Amino acid sequence: MGLFDKLTGTQRPADGVVPVAAEEVRAALLSLNSSDVPYVIRDGGADGADLVAEWRLAEPTWQHLFVQSQLSRALRIRMRLVQEDHEVRAVEEQWEVTRVGNPPRPAVSRQYSRGPDRTVTRTWTIERGSSGRLQATETFRFDGADLRDPLRNAVLNSGWTWRGLLLGKL
Repeated sequence: MGLFDKLTGTQRPADGVVPVAAEEVRAALLSLNSSDVPYVIRDGGADGADLVAEWRLAEPTWQHLFVQSQLSRALRIRMRLVQEDHEVRAVEEQWEVTRVGNPPRPAVSRQYSRGPDRTVTRTWTIERGSSGRLQATETFRFDGADLRDPLRNAVLNSGWTWRGLLLGKL
């Protein structure tokens, strides 16, 4: 892996993994959809991509999680499947998120960035332990890798390259 690959988050499949057809990669990515994950993978035609994965910020079932986490950035990954090269080109896009209204709901601001990002939100509780000493206990964790990693792993397991893009068209 070269320096540029590291900067873009590009990864190649393990040696000996035979690439499957684009339809199978698409099916593998869509199979990650589940009601118990905080993201959705959908058709990306309206966004200029083959598939789009994004946080479920607006869904009532998940809003409490995003409000509780005080998530400051929304993440969306647009993906293009390139059969000839056996690669999925992925653009990670982030927006600043604020809270508006009562009850609070997320609202996207104008701040935008593009490229791999590591957004982690943690909440800790400090209390006295059984020994009487103060101790910190992690009570909540929310990580942007929870969206990216399953997508990338599905692509790599299909024998395709995950190519992160910083610049240019998808």
